[in-house]
Amino acid sequence: MTPSGVDPARLHPDTSKARLALTGGGPLVVLTGAGMSAESGVPTFRDARTGLWERYDPAALATPRAWEQDRDTVWAWYRWRERLVCNAEPNAGHRAIARAAEARRVVVVTQNVDDLHERSGSPDVHHLHGSLFEHRCDACATPMEVGPPPSEPVARLAPPTCPRCDGRARPGVVWFGEALPEGPWDAAVSAISAASAVLVVGTSGLVHPAASLPGLAAGYGIPVVEVNPGPSGLGPEVSVHVRSTAGQALPALLRP
Repeated sequence: MTPSGVDPARLHPDTSKARLALTGGGPLVVLTGAGMSAESGVPTFRDARTGLWERYDPAALATPRAWEQDRDTVWAWYRWRERLVCNAEPNAGHRAIARAAEARRVVVVTQNVDDLHERSGSPDVHHLHGSLFEHRCDACATPMEVGPPPSEPVARLAPPTCPRCDGRARPGVVWFGEALPEGPWDAAVSAISAASAVLVVGTSGLVHPAASLPGLAAGYGIPVVEVNPGPSGLGPEVSVHVRSTAGQALPALLRP
């Protein structure tokens, strides 16, 4: 038996290998993507097109140009996405990552714009693509409080006016064509360089520059474990690929 009471003989071989790769008291970096929150009922970016939003291409709403052309529609869509996240709860995978941070340093680097890692209790979270809940002025970048999102979806909604200038509140996310925020990116690279292991959960491996982080870890000789129910979205940098969802795999992988 392992110290956590898990019988290694009952674990899938890949799970046993992954646990071994993740074992140690050094820092663990967890890289998460849309698959991390899917089990909480948060639709992926491409799937967020139901009801009022069926006829819209999400990618067409997530650009500076779309914002300039139709702020009210873009704002309404993002506020609807906020409501979806507010109605969701952290899943077993989120909670397992938070529990792991009680015994070792765990740095979460996420491509997700939800707050489920924070709500599960993870103390060290860096959002590479921003956050739905950190609104700012589109002119002067002043942080803005905008209140809770509407309880029902609406097709158009005027963004609040900035208290310091004539700008409007915009979502605190990274749109297509915008650069990643330097702080989270620098924190991610720094965490990777100091990690004893890297766990990649629910990412496609297609979105850059975030997709380069597992390769950076492998270049340092750091083991990289991938959890994804489908085929690996990464490459030879992966030490072990566990074909499972976050909620199913992480409680067993991250037990002390």
